[in-house]
Amino acid sequence: MANLDYKALAVLDAVASHGSFEKAAMALGISQSAVSQRIKALEDSSGRLLIVRGVPCVPTGLGQRLISHQRNVRLMEAALDIDLGNRVSMPEISIAVDGASLATWFPQALPPLLLPPRCQLDVRQAGREQALHMVQEGSVFGAIAARGDAASGPASLNGPATTPLGAMRYLCVATPEFAGRWFGDGFSAEAVQLTPAVVSERALMARFLAAAVGERGAFPHHTLPVSPALYECIYGGLSYGLLPQLHVAGAIDSGRLVDLAPGHALDVPLDWHAWNLDTPFTRALSEQIVASARRYLPQP
Repeated sequence: MANLDYKALAVLDAVASHGSFEKAAMALGISQSAVSQRIKALEDSSGRLLIVRGVPCVPTGLGQRLISHQRNVRLMEAALDIDLGNRVSMPEISIAVDGASLATWFPQALPPLLLPPRCQLDVRQAGREQALHMVQEGSVFGAIAARGDAASGPASLNGPATTPLGAMRYLCVATPEFAGRWFGDGFSAEAVQLTPAVVSERALMARFLAAAVGERGAFPHHTLPVSPALYECIYGGLSYGLLPQLHVAGAIDSGRLVDLAPGHALDVPLDWHAWNLDTPFTRALSEQIVASARRYLPQP
């Protein structure tokens, strides 16, 4: 597409971000008719559908690539304004982060980024596959994602650079009362066949049980997303499960939780996937994420 209309691309971005033509019009302070006309002009110019009209409206693959291009151009323009001494409006940078990192070490990366504020940070919680897809399609600048196989190297994407961060270490924990009731004779393969676990990803618990007690079959479990509800299942004495060591170390020291399998932990390597967009904002973001992760996560 030659001679891109960046004002129209900003409208496309607004429709995708707000999920409707009406809400985009309200956010931009223009009429809904003007929004429709600019989207139609872009689609006529490209000869392709850019927004799937629905509830909510979502961009097509080409639409998302155009939105990502427009956002990257805004970041580079902001960097140029800094060099020229011009007043800079804070650009928006979107990233995807796994739930365990959000609940543990990731907040430690925020103060250097947000004090003073350098950008508008849009953080989205996402699991591995969703996060990698979001980076690949360009809907986020970067993503913190678990590596698919702990024994393999960093996951490879076509385009974004991959930087190892360290490993998220999980311990298998429960309340002392739960452990006494269900694992009174020890944490064994026989006991886990009868005891309800809570998991966000069954494969993680399956890997842990295979390594810790040699259990490779089915085991009873509840499935919940990484959320306060999952944590409450464990802290409330309803089940046992894997939680990040960074989160449970204090609870174990105080006796609120017990480590069911001392000496056994599950390490899940994390990687930072990010596009090579060299601006002060994206460079600082990548540097702080990598530095914070390596400060708090076990390293190889």
